Amino acid sequence: MFPVLRNRAYRHLFAAQVVALTGTGLATVALGLLAHDLAGPRAGSVLGTALAIKMVAYVAVAPAVGALAHRLPRRALMAGSDLARAAVALSLPFVDRVWQVYLLVFLLQAASAAFTPTFQAVIPDVLPDERDYTRALSLSRLAYDLESLFSPALAAALLAVTTYDRLFLGTVAGFLASAALVLSAAVPRPAADTASAGDGRHAGHAHARVAAGVRLILAAPSLRALLLLNLAVAAAGSLVAVNTVVYVRDLLGRGTGDVALALGAYGAGSMAVALALPRLLDRVADRTVMLRGGAALAAVLAAAGALTAAAPGPFSWPALLAAWAALGAAGSAVLTPAGRLVRRAVPAGRRTEAFAAQFSLSHAGWLLAYPLAGWVGAAAGLTAAAAVLGVLAAGSVLAAAALWCPAAQPSPEPAADAAREPTPVPVAAAAGAGRLHRLLAPRHGH
Repeated sequence: MFPVLRNRAYRHLFAAQVVALTGTGLATVALGLLAHDLAGPRAGSVLGTALAIKMVAYVAVAPAVGALAHRLPRRALMAGSDLARAAVALSLPFVDRVWQVYLLVFLLQAASAAFTPTFQAVIPDVLPDERDYTRALSLSRLAYDLESLFSPALAAALLAVTTYDRLFLGTVAGFLASAALVLSAAVPRPAADTASAGDGRHAGHAHARVAAGVRLILAAPSLRALLLLNLAVAAAGSLVAVNTVVYVRDLLGRGTGDVALALGAYGAGSMAVALALPRLLDRVADRTVMLRGGAALAAVLAAAGALTAAAPGPFSWPALLAAWAALGAAGSAVLTPAGRLVRRAVPAGRRTEAFAAQFSLSHAGWLLAYPLAGWVGAAAGLTAAAAVLGVLAAGSVLAAAALWCPAAQPSPEPAADAAREPTPVPVAAAAGAGRLHRLLAPRHGH
């Protein structure tokens, strides 16, 4: 996958993503410890609310950015978002009230909601060859995994010599470096928007372009299934993001450094799968990889519930690390190929809208899952939270498998097919089988 880094523009953009995510990872650890200081055992509830606010920003802001991005220089938009995130992160060390956490999280993530879909839409233009783009998707997933692995390890090392509020300064540095790298990259102009060039509604009104982006996602059965699989990932990821600090500090009675190690285990599992996927996706259908990853998420959530229900013992800590690594691996199997589905199903000139809509709609699942993880965990305990999230993940995967039959696979040539309305897929025919192993059977071709 690394030969794609010979492309100078992609190399700079990828480096920007890595340094920004490293800073974000430091902020994630610091926010968890800040929430524990402010709320004690109810830190999961505070984090669940803060992360739900993050998703509100994503769901509300991303489609509007996708609708307006065609009027703005994409490089300036991404760099400006980085500078805005740096300014917000600089304020986080001075927080001493829960409401301040909520406000700053919203502002920080609103800027991220402007950056991320724009970045996702730029990469297919920088790397038009599908094999290169597939490897770029794996590298992008690897960047997220490195954030989950390297940032907690770096945080653990820094916490040995400083207080957690200083970690936010690393976040500021990451966003400033990202802005500089984005400005140094040659970002190509987007492809002509042939699907809407003659449509005055799309050209003149942002809300029409927002609606068009959502329709692009909902028109393709594979992309509707992707939304359901994203909900399963959200169910698993929210348990990790919201309740890791409660598992480690309160259930197992371990130190702050172990919070970072547990988050690192999640990243390690995800990274292992991201490294293996490019070769695998050359031989195995996206559907097979993604649905089996989703099924694994539901299974590991059930195991996490059993682990929580058992009395803590000498094997509890290794078991938690193994469960978190497995959740990371399964989530990566779902998320890494997602960009391929959007790229195939949507014509080139509509990708910014489509990626923004997919970003927003997929994060609506996190908007549901984060509060469930935090509030159910605080009110009924960690076992109940894992059980509720496991049921949500299992139901989402079954629905996705029923909806995404081989006949609904997108064409490799999106420009030719995307203008046509896909033929509705009879869900009942697939659902009638009623057995998960048949729905997850291998299918050849992409």
